[in-house]
Amino acid sequence: EADSVEQYSVMRSLNAIRRADVCLIVMDAQEGLSEQDVKIAGFIHEEGKPSVVVINKWDLIEKDTHTVEKFKKDLSCDLAFMDYFRSITVSALTGQRVNKLMEEIDYVYAKSTFRATTGMLNDVINDAVRAVEPPSQKGRRAKIKYATQPSVQPPTFVIFTNDGELVHFSYRRYLENYIRRAFGLDGTPIKLIFRDGKDKDE
Repeated sequence: EADSVEQYSVMRSLNAIRRADVCLIVMDAQEGLSEQDVKIAGFIHEEGKPSVVVINKWDLIEKDTHTVEKFKKDLSCDLAFMDYFRSITVSALTGQRVNKLMEEIDYVYAKSTFRATTGMLNDVINDAVRAVEPPSQKGRRAKIKYATQPSVQPPTFVIFTNDGELVHFSYRRYLENYIRRAFGLDGTPIKLIFRDGKDKDE
């Protein structure tokens, strides 16, 4: 019975995530992120939704100069798969910083609807390639030709290459991080799609 209740709860959460424009991952500051919280965060990431980690009951935490940094470090470890996350400390009971929550929601929503011009995007891609060239595989090197952004929520970038299979996972991750930093896209997932150009045999 407990398993069925948990499964029903997860299904409801998934449906809510799919409908949402922004997701709030609310955690108890005294308990930290639970395994279930991390699973839900994973669903949010996979669905491409912007999110804010809300650390509630912050008023009950004994604090020193390192408290916030320690929380951020723990969160970074638990949410390593979504290292773009933003967080805010609040107290629902006292209302502490609750007014700042809407600002965070507006912020991550704006990031999820960001659209780059094709010229600006290709300048960023060219800078990234100049800084670090794609590694060669089996004597062949991927050539990044150009990029477009067909959609938002999440910002989705299509990168055309001579052969998408030559773009190693680590280089894909590098380009994702470079684009994220260049456009300040924290708080939202971004999606990169690699497509082969016509002249595949280059």
